[in-house]
Amino acid sequence: MPYKHAIRIAISLLAFCVVATGCESQDAHHAAAEHPGTLRIAMTASDIPSLDTSLTGNQGYEGSRFVGNSLYEGLTRYDLLQSSKIPGVVSSLAESWELAPSGTQWIFHLRNGVHFTDGTPFNADAVIFNLDRYLNPRAPQYNVSVAGRAALSLAGVSGYHAVDEQTVAIDTKGVYSHLPEDLTMVYIASPTAITKWGAAFGSHPVGTGPFVFDSMRRGQQLILRANPNYWRGAPKLQKLVLIPVPDASSRLAAIRSHSVDWAEAPNPDDIKWLASNGYDVLTNSYDHVWPWIFDVRKKPLSDVRVRQALNFAINRNSIANHLLASTADPADQVAPRASLAYHGSNDFYDYDPAKARRLLAEAGYPNGFSMSVSYPTSGSGNMQPGSMNQAMQADLARIGVHVNLKPIEWAAMLTSFSSGRIPDEADAINISLTFIQEAFWNLLFATGSPTNIGRYSNPDVDALLAKSATVVDPGARSAVYAQVSGLLTRDAAWLTAFNDRNPRVLSPAVRGFIQPKSWFVDLTTVSVV
Repeated sequence: MPYKHAIRIAISLLAFCVVATGCESQDAHHAAAEHPGTLRIAMTASDIPSLDTSLTGNQGYEGSRFVGNSLYEGLTRYDLLQSSKIPGVVSSLAESWELAPSGTQWIFHLRNGVHFTDGTPFNADAVIFNLDRYLNPRAPQYNVSVAGRAALSLAGVSGYHAVDEQTVAIDTKGVYSHLPEDLTMVYIASPTAITKWGAAFGSHPVGTGPFVFDSMRRGQQLILRANPNYWRGAPKLQKLVLIPVPDASSRLAAIRSHSVDWAEAPNPDDIKWLASNGYDVLTNSYDHVWPWIFDVRKKPLSDVRVRQALNFAINRNSIANHLLASTADPADQVAPRASLAYHGSNDFYDYDPAKARRLLAEAGYPNGFSMSVSYPTSGSGNMQPGSMNQAMQADLARIGVHVNLKPIEWAAMLTSFSSGRIPDEADAINISLTFIQEAFWNLLFATGSPTNIGRYSNPDVDALLAKSATVVDPGARSAVYAQVSGLLTRDAAWLTAFNDRNPRVLSPAVRGFIQPKSWFVDLTTVSVV
């Protein structure tokens, strides 16, 4: 769209100014000095995420990270104020919950004294109103777009009702073991605001979160203000400014010119310079995998030996340590290293091009073949997709496999992915993924799932996924997913390549941030001095 092109041109000019000539924006210096309580973040997104509850994920989990979790809350949330453990689920708008003896009903006891930022009280009626918006087509507030985006988190819900003013019961289709985890992404919004604004609620968002909507210029910036009455305590920041900057060089330019205080996913080549010049470059493992998803219906990818050969041909350690400057880990299996489903015994692939050639020969392709891969040019969790895919393209060329790379804009890829289609009729799709919402295991691998876009099918995997829904204990459930990962890895359903380490750059003025093992962050402890 024209405005996007204009913004990108302007940002590129800024990048040229800063990197090539060393000039800086004096206005940005002055603004930072006059407003020390303002945090400006350069996101990888190509646009401002939607502001309406579940639709904040329309730019991937980066939208949920900075917009969804700033404006809204779910009944549960992740423990993001520590950096050493994979975050567990803790209380949020629900103080506690338990599974009823039937095994098909969860009871949630709601937090007292919480209000939406427009003054509307939070209670059981507000929860039911929001669940109707997500799940009840007969309700006047039902929104098909919001419902579609939330379907991942509510697929197992069969009904719900208010027990009393502070208690809600949610019924499920059989045992739904991970509902408390999934509800972290089911945001609760003000019924008053939704009723008032209807379809325009996204332009007037109201939640219970730590920040309040101030203003937005689509494609340019979103400004949020601190919620002084936030039930967990007012954020230390006065203002949060979110700016879409999909190009890594432009994000570097922005932080060097002091136009922003925080930049997501820096170019690995810039990390040494940033660290030596006083910037904080933070990394941590999290539940993330960066694969190529094969369309296993297409020859020669329908042959497991071919898929395994492609996995053995990738020099993951070299790419992770050199090209990515250790901002990623090699992924030798489907389950991410920072997932509870990760077991080292399932690591299967190493760099063995000779074995890759033998497997291709056994499959009848001694001279290799050609294939195409659709990949995003930027976006949440995608790291450095251009250079990474080119490095993998070069590795595969060494075994005779010629890869045609087909770039696509991130939002367009998400639209295609959610519709169950690999863009451009490519043979594989490269996209950043996670199992932080456990429903992804089913959605990505269960036979017949609309988002199993590689059309992989294995009855043993299907049986294990069905079993996982009945195992309430998280540790025991993770052991089931580990078995799934082992089968998927040896079947080479994907070319599993890397696990991101979530690099981000903070200026010396940013204090108090905790880098968790998560896609998400907690900004309530952050200050800018």
